[in-house]
Amino acid sequence: MKLENLSVKKFLRLITVGLLATSFLVLLCLFLVTKNLRVVLYGGLLTAVFLVWGGIFLHYFQKKLTLFTDSLCRTLDDMMDSAARPEMDYEAETLLARISHRLERLYNIIQKDRNTVAKEKAVLQSLLSDISHQTKTPIANLKMLNETMLTRPISEEQRREFLQATGSQLDKLEFLIQAMVKTSRLEAGVITLEKKDALIEETLVNAINGILAPMEKKGIELTIDCPEGLSISHDSRWTSEALFNLLDNAVKYTPAGGRIHVSVQNWEMYWKIDVTDTGRGIPEQEQATIFKRFYREEAVHEVDGIGIGLYLAREIITMQGGYILVTSEVGKGSTFSVFLPQE
Repeated sequence: MKLENLSVKKFLRLITVGLLATSFLVLLCLFLVTKNLRVVLYGGLLTAVFLVWGGIFLHYFQKKLTLFTDSLCRTLDDMMDSAARPEMDYEAETLLARISHRLERLYNIIQKDRNTVAKEKAVLQSLLSDISHQTKTPIANLKMLNETMLTRPISEEQRREFLQATGSQLDKLEFLIQAMVKTSRLEAGVITLEKKDALIEETLVNAINGILAPMEKKGIELTIDCPEGLSISHDSRWTSEALFNLLDNAVKYTPAGGRIHVSVQNWEMYWKIDVTDTGRGIPEQEQATIFKRFYREEAVHEVDGIGIGLYLAREIITMQGGYILVTSEVGKGSTFSVFLPQE
């Protein structure tokens, strides 16, 4: 019989049987050697005393073991139900104290995992709610356009206009989904930013390339003040994404013929990147809320956008240990300042 398959009760019974058998053999040997029945009686009496005290000890041990296992099971049940923290006796040098110490560590790990799961669940629920809300309008527009083309007779010119409108809604839907995927991957920790020394001018060029077409269409002048060969510790790809979002906003809200200026400055503990425009400006009461996800001012709803660019930019910069500040005046433009730590 394997030891791990042997129960405590069976083990105690085997010990008792072994003790009785050993005592009988010892007494038999004593009788054969001494031929004195009195020695055998005294030996039997001593064996009986040992058996009584052994029985008392075994009963006490079994009782303590039962109480210990019951207490351990209750503690584990409470831990699984998150109802109680395991009680710790730091003064006791017992097996129970050692186990209790490990139970407390296990409890802390379980609670940490529960909190992580709860946060991830909240983020997922928020994300699903945002996706549902933001995709509702373009999907409804696509359904309406499709139904119109299927059920009503339309001219070739109208069909072309409807197809152009459909393409516009599909582009908006694609942009929205891509932005949501980037945001969710950052929030969920799927993407980790890797900071390393890289030329900031290359990061700026990658960001600016994405706004050249709309900038030229509106006749906006762009000037850049950046030291050549300047290497900064940052994640070039994602910092470029953040700067693109700031520049894209600057182009959207700057009227035709306006100006955008980008500058890089060396501060004591940070590198400061300013994106300044001559756009409509942001009211002071709105400046604290523009970085919220999907937030847009009532006055700019006629401009294409979903209100996620500034939120994504702030998340990217914050994950690198930096921050973003905005200074703006209505009618005179805005300056978004990106601060990246010098590390």
